[in-house]
Amino acid sequence: MPDISLTTVVLLCLAALAAGWIDAVVGGGGLLLLPVLLLGLPAHTPAAHALGTNKAVAIVGTSGAAVTYARRTRVDVRLAVRIGIAALAGSSTGAFLAAGMSTEVLKPLIMVVLLGVAAFVILRPAFGTAPATGPATRRQVLAAIGLAGLGIGFYDGLIGPGTGTFLVLTLTAVLHLDLVTASATAKIVNCCTNAGALAMFAWQGAVLWQLAALMAVFNLAGGTLGAHTALKKGSGFVRVVLLTVVFALVANIAYEQWLA
Repeated sequence: MPDISLTTVVLLCLAALAAGWIDAVVGGGGLLLLPVLLLGLPAHTPAAHALGTNKAVAIVGTSGAAVTYARRTRVDVRLAVRIGIAALAGSSTGAFLAAGMSTEVLKPLIMVVLLGVAAFVILRPAFGTAPATGPATRRQVLAAIGLAGLGIGFYDGLIGPGTGTFLVLTLTAVLHLDLVTASATAKIVNCCTNAGALAMFAWQGAVLWQLAALMAVFNLAGGTLGAHTALKKGSGFVRVVLLTVVFALVANIAYEQWLA
């Protein structure tokens, strides 16, 4: 356990609880959890340890949310795993290239894309509210594997923030899923990418396991509660949370780009 006060540990656990809830509903829990870890850990702690601990915590909450969704709603687990395997490959490639590439030039572009997405969701109130009319076609499956798997997986490895939200949006648009089913599918995909990243961080010795185990309990509770909330409230509620997270992501990227 790192040398931090009891108050800081409590705040980290509460952040893990909230992040688990947000991530289960619509993705984006890392926007809260990772900055809190970076602030809460001692100043001399390498950033890689915050990243590795974040993944160790997040995979528990994501797994809990995925199980809850799978039990309560119709999720094509086989398709989700296929997308997840592609996302794992994309994430590995992105992480490999990240070392030699500046991502600063990409952040303004991501902001524009996110604002465009927000405008689309606002102007199309029916987006993600209607259930899928039938099984996905081969073309839709390939598009989902390419965009949600390889494409967003690559983004996750290269930059990262908001991956879960991008997954929900892409799965809704490509597979014509309602937002609840898209969130459920995204959780399974996230489990695959988180597992790959966690394995790499663990191999590098960059995980604070004692702190991660404590925070993971709260993240699991938040993830399970978030999944239940999304299932109970429906796609309209998820849509509101989605827009909130998108604007929070834009604000976060803008702050890092121009104010930090």
